[in-house]
Amino acid sequence: MIVVFGLEWQGKLKETEEAAVQFVPHVVVTIDSKGFSFRLIKQLRGSEHSILTCYNTFYLGSLTWMRGQGVYDVLLLAARMSEPALGGPMHFHYVAPSFWAWKGGEERLRKLAKFVDHIFCILPNEPELCQLNGLDANFVGHTVLEDILDVGEEMEASSDDWNMPGDGPRFRSACQIPSGATIMSLLPGSRLQEVTRMLPIFAETVEMLKHAFPELLTVIHVAPNQHVKSHIDVAIKDWPVPFLLISGENTLLKYDAFRASRVALCTSGAVAVELQLAKLPCIVAYRAHFLTEWYIRYKAKIPYISIRNILTDSAAIPEALFQKCTPENLAAMLEVLIHDEVSRAKQISTAKKVMKLLSPSKEAFCKTAAHWRSKDFYGSPSEIAASVVLNYVKAS
Repeated sequence: MIVVFGLEWQGKLKETEEAAVQFVPHVVVTIDSKGFSFRLIKQLRGSEHSILTCYNTFYLGSLTWMRGQGVYDVLLLAARMSEPALGGPMHFHYVAPSFWAWKGGEERLRKLAKFVDHIFCILPNEPELCQLNGLDANFVGHTVLEDILDVGEEMEASSDDWNMPGDGPRFRSACQIPSGATIMSLLPGSRLQEVTRMLPIFAETVEMLKHAFPELLTVIHVAPNQHVKSHIDVAIKDWPVPFLLISGENTLLKYDAFRASRVALCTSGAVAVELQLAKLPCIVAYRAHFLTEWYIRYKAKIPYISIRNILTDSAAIPEALFQKCTPENLAAMLEVLIHDEVSRAKQISTAKKVMKLLSPSKEAFCKTAAHWRSKDFYGSPSEIAASVVLNYVKAS
């Protein structure tokens, strides 16, 4: 099965490379998925002799990172405004790989600079390290801020407090949840492999908590992945307490559920940042294959796994990792967090600071505003990234 998947992956890579060369792009923007994206860019660099006339912008990767309204149109306009790029396309990559977290990471960054021209960073600590290793980069803000635009709220760069809209009472009313119920949001992951590993641990944790909280209700957030959805549909048939399933595709409903929740238990990943935006106290959990866990222990340079703890260099969010990720430990941590108002207040206070760190600077906001002379400009990360591409194309 692994061999078949590898062959399919290689086939998609070759197919994409051939399409890119035939499309003759002026700009190549790869988005996340570093294994695929960097191999593609390397191969395109070797094919640049065949790319002589370039009038279009080529989009690759997971386009969910570029949600800003009108961004695609602006990038296409940028391509049309430019002269042909005789030296081959400019290569941008959106979402810097976290090489800074691993031993030997700086050497990998230096190698990356040989075939990537510019990196869009979503963490504030990344541009300096990229630049020190010869890779042009800028911080555009974390992509979770795009969730605010998904529900139609304007972002303001001057704001000192990033609040994600969400209505807990509306959620309780719509779902007919009893007023005395204790709601816990569960986010078991976005990939099938991690969901199959984490969901049973979460189920045992809930089983242990149901006696302390007789009216416990769990809201299980399901990633927009059909394989994950199918697995969860089967796995919850013997769920120990009442539950609701929430689709990750419905941003407003998701944040309504966060507002209604007393606490959250999540698998490490981008969802931990969403919980910071919602200012919902949480516990971060993570288990993997024993070889993966061994590799992380051996290669990681930092003691934390969640972005919030990494940025603050502290255990602001309790983490239960590897062998410590047991139902017994998780249940004990959650019970404390549900009851302890001091711990809850500390998480909420730190979340506000972290969201400011993850938001684009006022300087970046003002520079970008010049390209969006309309009320539809919000200074989102995707718009700031698009403006960098636009500036390049205008100057080329």
